[in-house]
Amino acid sequence: MEHQRIIYILEYLSSQTSEQHPVSLRDIQNYLANYEEIRTPSILTIRRDIERLQTSGNDIRVTAGKHNTAYYYLVRKSFTFNEIRFIVDSVSINQFLSDHQKQNLIKKFEGLCSVNEVRQLISRIALTNQGRHSMDLLENLEKVHQVISENRKINFEYGKYDTRKQIRYYDKNRDVIPCKVIYFNERFYLKCVDEITQRTRTYRIDRMKNIKKGNPAGCKPVLPEPEGIVLDMFEPERYEHVKLRIRKFLLDDMMEQFREHISIQEEPERPEFVIVRVKVGISRGFYRWVMKYGADMEILSPESVREDFISKIQELTELYQN
Repeated sequence: MEHQRIIYILEYLSSQTSEQHPVSLRDIQNYLANYEEIRTPSILTIRRDIERLQTSGNDIRVTAGKHNTAYYYLVRKSFTFNEIRFIVDSVSINQFLSDHQKQNLIKKFEGLCSVNEVRQLISRIALTNQGRHSMDLLENLEKVHQVISENRKINFEYGKYDTRKQIRYYDKNRDVIPCKVIYFNERFYLKCVDEITQRTRTYRIDRMKNIKKGNPAGCKPVLPEPEGIVLDMFEPERYEHVKLRIRKFLLDDMMEQFREHISIQEEPERPEFVIVRVKVGISRGFYRWVMKYGADMEILSPESVREDFISKIQELTELYQN
């Protein structure tokens, strides 16, 4: 009976209290009165039970209220409420999880909160039906990490959209070595190395299906560290120190894209422009990135990059000449 009463007190403090919402001994006594299997204890007994809980390692704090009344609350040792709220918000906007998966995850974090904190969580959650959840991303991530931890090769079916707007999966013996999971531009990717060609391969994890372990991988390849800024998930052909002329209103975009890697110089003769320099990976992704800024950005150097871009613009122009 005594142990059961203490468990009820701990459950009450865990679910109903926080630093902003402590409870009095009288509140605890009224709560215990709801349980017929235990006799309603005295205030002194409840105080002794709380002392025993504190002695056993539970962080129960006491604050003084009106009329010198003591109020108690339990400090949880896992996440703070702000940390839980940030995680819940991140789950809510995840585009790969279904509404059902989001609700299940959020329910688990609600179990770490008091009732009042759960109300605050509910007021901040905005679930959307616009997410893309063609596969169970969590299950795929778990399988991929398991294969990496066991240092094995990996095989899987990989999906791409066809002309009927359906994802078509291709099954072949890839037998590549998985090296690293990377989160880029709101998607999860798996970086792999082909053991025979030593080429790096990149796959979207949400497009993988029927993931299977392969043979032991032996010595795991070391992926090359990027020598500059990479603007997409694929390995660039080379890295170059690029000089760009941009309109000043693009400076916010450039700072968010390149941060401390960028250098900026005023252009006195054309005050509406500035010159920026940055080392970037040269790839199709880089040229597509430049194209989206149109006449507001110009590649000044190196000459080889500028010439390559000119040829791509000419190819684009030829499509529309007739």
